[in-house]
Amino acid sequence: MLKRAIISAGLHGSDLVRAHVWARFARGRGVILTFHHVRPPPPAGFAPNRLLEITPAFLGTVLDTLDALGFDIVPLGEVPARLAGPEPERPFCVLTFDDGYRDNRDHAAPILAARGAPWTLFVTRDFALGRGRLWWRELEEAVRRSPRVRHDGVDLPATTDAEKTRAFETLYWRLRAGPEDALRAATRRLAEEAGVDVDALAAAACLTLDEIAALARDPRVTLGAHTLTHPMLAKLDGETARREIVEGRAALAEATGLEIRHLAYPVGDPGSAGAREFALAREAGFETAVTTRPGHLFAEHGAHLHALPRVSVNGLHQSAGALRALLSGLPLLAWNRGRRVVAA
Repeated sequence: MLKRAIISAGLHGSDLVRAHVWARFARGRGVILTFHHVRPPPPAGFAPNRLLEITPAFLGTVLDTLDALGFDIVPLGEVPARLAGPEPERPFCVLTFDDGYRDNRDHAAPILAARGAPWTLFVTRDFALGRGRLWWRELEEAVRRSPRVRHDGVDLPATTDAEKTRAFETLYWRLRAGPEDALRAATRRLAEEAGVDVDALAAAACLTLDEIAALARDPRVTLGAHTLTHPMLAKLDGETARREIVEGRAALAEATGLEIRHLAYPVGDPGSAGAREFALAREAGFETAVTTRPGHLFAEHGAHLHALPRVSVNGLHQSAGALRALLSGLPLLAWNRGRRVVAA
């Protein structure tokens, strides 16, 4: 909660001083935005994964703001050339959507099509096969249905929304810090004990491979790989990480008949993707690979095309002011301590 308050204050302050007008040094050449869900707002109350979703109306606000600030919306495939070429007169923006959710097609795609905006959908094979593990959703549903949460020495009440939020946050960060297998085993056990149909979560939320192939017939849609099973790759041994990257790409190419040139690392923070993963993506022949490390794009990123930063459009900050602040680049440059490229 403290971290969120600091972020909110930073965004408000940057917009208050109109950083988007004068902080051109922080904006760089462009930015890659990250989205997950686009759908009507959830009911008030316990919604710990709310940061991963925005409303269709706010997606419209994003597009309006990009236009007002003079950004060109371009396909992900144009990024290498835009980084290598001369300084552009206008900044560029790439729109990326992770995981392959059905609401991207149902709610986001019509808005993007009406504006003629290109976008990229990163697909996890197992999610598209209806057998993937949305472990963060498993944990959410387990806590939602349980009056008390117990796991490995944690014993917390979960009757009120506040108690449920505390229980979720406590377990989420403890499990995420540990091994991938232990995390998935724990969320499955907690969910099943609470009566959650774990295997139905991905099938309900995610597009099938056939639906993805149909969506990709739109020339404005670029498909990217997001591994086989959506693990935190840095926690896996080298051969397993390589298989996740290479076979995830092959499965998507086979299902769609398209060349898959771009990769998004699952979770994408420094604990999930680092130098080894960047090298694996490069060796696999991907043209670009994107992280969730926050930052704008500068010419120097042309030498780090497999460690590109992105800026998350956070569902907890759905305002034009917060968006203007992010698009200025100033809060992100401050977050990175003045470093334009963070690729280690």
